[in-house]
Amino acid sequence: MLLHALSLLAGLVTLVAGSDRTVKGASMIARDRGVSAFFVGVTLVAVGSSLPEVATSAYGAAYGQGPLVIGHIVGSATSQITLGIGLVAILAPLPAARSEVLTYGVGMVVAMATMLLVVSSGRVGRLQGVLMALAYLGFIAARYELTDDTDVVGSRVSTDETLSHPVLWAVAGLVLVIVGGHLLVTGARGVADALGAPTYLLGLLTGLGTTTPEIVVAALAVRREEGGIAVGTLFGSNITDPLFSLGVGAAVAPLAVENVDATLLSIGYMLLVSATVVVVFYRREEVGRWAGAACLALYVPTLFLG
Repeated sequence: MLLHALSLLAGLVTLVAGSDRTVKGASMIARDRGVSAFFVGVTLVAVGSSLPEVATSAYGAAYGQGPLVIGHIVGSATSQITLGIGLVAILAPLPAARSEVLTYGVGMVVAMATMLLVVSSGRVGRLQGVLMALAYLGFIAARYELTDDTDVVGSRVSTDETLSHPVLWAVAGLVLVIVGGHLLVTGARGVADALGAPTYLLGLLTGLGTTTPEIVVAALAVRREEGGIAVGTLFGSNITDPLFSLGVGAAVAPLAVENVDATLLSIGYMLLVSATVVVVFYRREEVGRWAGAACLALYVPTLFLG
């Protein structure tokens, strides 16, 4: 039991550290090669900030842990839209640009609704996974065509940072992500077996852990008066996780869903809360501390629904 718990924690820490290094290295490589700032922000950062979720999905699918994969994604997405928005809004009011809210907010709701629809059958097949991943890539391509190259959606990588060996940095990060994903999934499975707890619930909790970096980045962005980056980071990641992370996992191996009704309830709650937050952002010029506190409270039911 203790060894499994240590493996789970070590995997969580390693995933976060590895994803951070991978994004930094990849971003520096892209910038050195003259790739547009928008392309770096939307592709490398959107996928990079969700590397822990992608890795967990791939490993979970390979180990036949469908409930862990789905719980992890729901836990991560719900944490970002409630705890993330809530904590950041309490630090400082969040601006609500309607154009960005429409693009990323609606995209987020559609991504979550797609996840709900796919999971409702009790099984997510390989073809569905591939189509979901392609849908995400199509969204990114559309954003690239419609947005000026000088625009930056948001980055978890400081543009002031320089790396002497960005390729080695990126490779080392990927190695950490691979190792961390293995440790987290095997550790979570061992803890669940020892406690008799559902792996879906452990997925929710580990999802909270791996989403911490995005929340921290958003908080730092607000303190630097870059509220738009904060909103883009949290909304953008919530498009990546339900579509790309789940899609990659299902593409590796079909995902079986246990206790479909309870799973759909928690996904439905995630969707409802997300839609509510989008409406609040759209109707207000900025989201203040009281709305932030309400978002924090909205996270609590997630644990009971799981």
